[in-house]
Amino acid sequence: MKFVDEAFIDIAAGDGGNGCVSFRHEKYKEFGGPNGGDGGRGGHVFAVADPNLNTLVDFRYSRRHEAKRGQHGMGSDMFGAAGDDITLKMPVGTIISDAETGEVLYELLNPGEVITIAKGGDGGFGNMRFKSAINRAPRQKTPGWPGEKKNLKLELKVLADVGLLGMPNAGKSTFISAVSNARPRVADYPFTTLHPNLGVVRVGPEQSFVVADLPGLIEGASEGAGLGHQFLRHLQRTRLLLHVVDLAPFDEGVDPVAQAKAIVGELKKYDPTLYEKPRWLVLNKLDMIPVDERAARVKDFVKRLRFKGPVFEISALTREGCEPLVQAVYQQVKAQQAAEQPPTEVDPRFS
Repeated sequence: MKFVDEAFIDIAAGDGGNGCVSFRHEKYKEFGGPNGGDGGRGGHVFAVADPNLNTLVDFRYSRRHEAKRGQHGMGSDMFGAAGDDITLKMPVGTIISDAETGEVLYELLNPGEVITIAKGGDGGFGNMRFKSAINRAPRQKTPGWPGEKKNLKLELKVLADVGLLGMPNAGKSTFISAVSNARPRVADYPFTTLHPNLGVVRVGPEQSFVVADLPGLIEGASEGAGLGHQFLRHLQRTRLLLHVVDLAPFDEGVDPVAQAKAIVGELKKYDPTLYEKPRWLVLNKLDMIPVDERAARVKDFVKRLRFKGPVFEISALTREGCEPLVQAVYQQVKAQQAAEQPPTEVDPRFS
């Protein structure tokens, strides 16, 4: 599977260079004094949020990352050069935590954000640092400080405004391809989607939101059944969930209401906070239901499910009903974004 959303790495910043013991030697200057320089700083390890990446696959096969150590100090008052830093490019939305304790250390949430995940050791002092009126020929020096070494766990949670969830073959991939620029694999069999797909939905000039299509869930997903449980974490940062339901399954023995209840149950088991997120019901594949039967089928489904939130009827294949849904989703996302913004303090001099 090309999509990798979890990896373990070992990082080591560079050690500092050792200080130097040296004395000035010139003709006619018998006691030139100490001139041993300090060692150079060890290289740092940085992490940068790269918006062009969407997987941690590079770290699956390259686990060890080590910066260069600082150069040792030299005579003639020469300090050692600092060790070369290294920068690790990670997808936006990566969580960096301690592999042993599980403590979350950093989160890369903004494109271009740079953080220092391991600091290089400081260089040691040369003997010129220890010169004084009573110690004119010091022979002391200090070794360089060791750089930080860490065992880290990288976990990717995609940054999307809207998440699609539903049973396999509910039409999620068809929907995201109909309303966004994403082109996921679409086929007439379940589990077509094997990894998350992100799409940008353009509503108007400078008006858009990001939607994530995840592999379909099945009953028991929270305990590890199927593929969807591996990617439920990607829904935790969304602002709105769209529960896509196949209203016209090929197998007449399949009850869409029972499937919808199973999905809701899996959300609650996996994460109660995820269960409490705003969730809208999207009844898909209306094109497969006769026009005169649609209203009754929808009414019966909503009544049996006892769903109280917004309900939308669409056909992702023919795009019927997709535009009103997209507009409503954008307004909801926009309202939540405004609510999450901290209030702006106005200077009383200009109020």
